[in-house]
Amino acid sequence: MIRLETNSPEETTALALELGRRVSSGMVITLDGNLGAGKTTFTKGFAKGLGVTRNVNSPTFTIMKQYSGRLPLYHMDVYRLEDSGDDIGLEEYLNGDGVSVVEWSHLIAESLPQERLAITVTRTGDESRQFVLEPHGVRYEKLCEGLTV
Repeated sequence: MIRLETNSPEETTALALELGRRVSSGMVITLDGNLGAGKTTFTKGFAKGLGVTRNVNSPTFTIMKQYSGRLPLYHMDVYRLEDSGDDIGLEEYLNGDGVSVVEWSHLIAESLPQERLAITVTRTGDESRQFVLEPHGVRYEKLCEGLTV
């Protein structure tokens, strides 16, 4: 488990950008945290690290948005699903050739692959955040090696 603190949206973006540069095909990143914790800010930085040039925003009402970059990015917001992820075909993206970022992932825990990078974001101040990264699997442990803010 790795704990990292950011003190501004720019630091959150920089952390996410570095992870986006490091990921490889088929990886799954899960993001959990309260409303306003910084999940979408993180995902925007992550997308930049993948080379995505389009504006990234939360897919709350569409469930998933796909972006093109170095690898396809599947950005999912499953807030409205609660354990029905299999019913709408998310599995094909989670097991696909791109990278999946899943916000509110605890709501579809049964549908998630065992190996993944689980990130919990906690708001610790107006602009500060704590990121707890829990790599599940050797591939994800290597992804997090030496990661700093």
